[in-house]
Amino acid sequence: MKKIFIAIGALTIFACQETPKKDYVTLSGKITDQNSDSIIIRSRKYSKTIKVNADGTFSDTLKVEAGLYNFYDGGESSTIFLKNGYDLDMFLDTKAFDETITYTGEGSENNNFLAEKSLTEEKLLDQDFSSMDLETLDATFKNIETELTTFYNSKQGLDSIITTSASKSLSPMLEGNKKYYANNIILKQEMTGKPSPVFVDYANADGSTTSLESLKGKYVYIDVWATWCAPCKAEIPALKALEKEYHDKNITFVSVSVDDDRTHGGSWDKAKADWLAMVAEEKLGGVQIMSPEGWQSDFVRDYKVNGIPRFILIDPVGNIVDPSAPRPSDSKLKELFTSLSI
Repeated sequence: MKKIFIAIGALTIFACQETPKKDYVTLSGKITDQNSDSIIIRSRKYSKTIKVNADGTFSDTLKVEAGLYNFYDGGESSTIFLKNGYDLDMFLDTKAFDETITYTGEGSENNNFLAEKSLTEEKLLDQDFSSMDLETLDATFKNIETELTTFYNSKQGLDSIITTSASKSLSPMLEGNKKYYANNIILKQEMTGKPSPVFVDYANADGSTTSLESLKGKYVYIDVWATWCAPCKAEIPALKALEKEYHDKNITFVSVSVDDDRTHGGSWDKAKADWLAMVAEEKLGGVQIMSPEGWQSDFVRDYKVNGIPRFILIDPVGNIVDPSAPRPSDSKLKELFTSLSI
């Protein structure tokens, strides 16, 4: 009888012991219409590439410091929170990247919050701020700050790293956006109706050179962009559709690349090669030219371009219609074209 009690006691002790926590993350998932044959998980101190199978599935383990990481699938990206011990399963459809990211498994509550946070911020910041006056802009951003603070505080049980990061980054993020649009508002007031700054003999992707003066006689819609700029590339489908729709109208579409040595490993040759490669790969239409000094070229500086993509509309005689015009994906652009009888 004594031996039986000892055996039962040993079983009781074993049953009360917790299973040791994994010292790594298991990350798996499925991507519909993936942009690449691999995904990348990256932070300032960490990077790992994970193979994506032909059916869009992937799985791997990662040993990490708890924190926020960037998740990349080709040119698309999102924020993911990783912590050793997590067993995360992700799903996304690249045709609606941000809208479809969902997580299940251990750690999913933190990451589903991040996905919802991104969509909420995007929705609140998707307004026609450039058409506001400065007073309305200020009031609008105060309301956005209140709404986002309320949203952040409504979520309970999240990791403190996430809640602290959200709170600390809110004011700088909103101030940066408000400053950008305030500059646009001031720019419109100062430049609309005045003669446009010009560019002369910019290198054209077809091997020739192009000057703004040679484009007079038609409206000119200018896209200031770069090959590394994700929001710029997101506008490409809409821009191509616009060019096709208006190909026989009184307007010329011009794309000015500001790719430079600083964003291409210190090499101007690589910057130009990467630009030409993307023009060819994406089959970009219109007039494709490259700013010879990147951001420092006079044309770019005169228009006070401090963020891209940036769109500019010039009339047939060379005067500025809008120094910060709507994007190709914005329905207001076609409304503007219609008002000008383009």
